[in-house]
Amino acid sequence: MLIEFTRSAGGSTVATIHRSDGVVLELRGYDRKFRIPHELAHAVTERALGMADGVFGSIAGGAMFKGMTVVGGRPRHDAAARSRRILDANSRALTAAEVMAGVVHDAAEHGSADPSAKGRIDWGIVHPGPFPWSDDQVEAAVAALGDLSDRWSRDGRVEMDWPDRLTSRVPERAGVKRGRSGRR
Repeated sequence: MLIEFTRSAGGSTVATIHRSDGVVLELRGYDRKFRIPHELAHAVTERALGMADGVFGSIAGGAMFKGMTVVGGRPRHDAAARSRRILDANSRALTAAEVMAGVVHDAAEHGSADPSAKGRIDWGIVHPGPFPWSDDQVEAAVAALGDLSDRWSRDGRVEMDWPDRLTSRVPERAGVKRGRSGRR
């Protein structure tokens, strides 16, 4: 999946997403108060931390968020139902992605001293399990966002590839049973 972030005439951000199924989506951002766009922070953080069930992995799998529009290609006949299944299944992971994107965004935007410590605290608020990333992984996410934010500030445009391995799986429809061969 290819994601193109561009600065719109009004100063906000537009993410144009070219999914592997040929559908092209537009996600508009409304955060003009930060140097680094929030959607860019999400994409960089989720890719760096391997979050397949975050915002962009969910989109790659077929999810549609409010504010997104189809601008090219033809969605599947069951696109709305598929999106609901993904969003329902990923609700907890989407909250975690929001938390970590916020931590990384804040560190890249303001130079926070210890983003891993902040990440552990914020993670504990929304997730009962142990913090799943090392300090090096969090620092690498902050560095990657810092690098791309320099390009963003200079050019008003950033492209990034979303790896197939980070595409959210699509949960089965309720009531669908698979036979031994795995076919429906």
